[in-house]
Amino acid sequence: MLLKLTEAAFRQLKTMELQKGQTPRIEADITGGCGISIKFTLVIDEPRRNDIILKYEGFQIHIDQFTKRSLNEEIQIDYRDKEGFLVGESFTSNTCAFKFN
Repeated sequence: MLLKLTEAAFRQLKTMELQKGQTPRIEADITGGCGISIKFTLVIDEPRRNDIILKYEGFQIHIDQFTKRSLNEEIQIDYRDKEGFLVGESFTSNTCAFKFN
């Protein structure tokens, strides 16, 4: 996986003061029933044992296996003052899958 940060995101990460033992991590927020919506966010939290570590100019950004499956091979992170960190592209599916036996 390739991680790209915009200049704004890189600048914001550099100014953040992380507590000891905390690290940035990409998480997937999944909602929906019939059809799903996935939104990726950047959170600051403790690393998890099976996290995958992506490196970018001295920063380590963690992702878990579940989130990795939903991300593109190239992940871009941007930062905007009013919206915060913007991670990758959100995904929405209106398709319902039913299994009949």
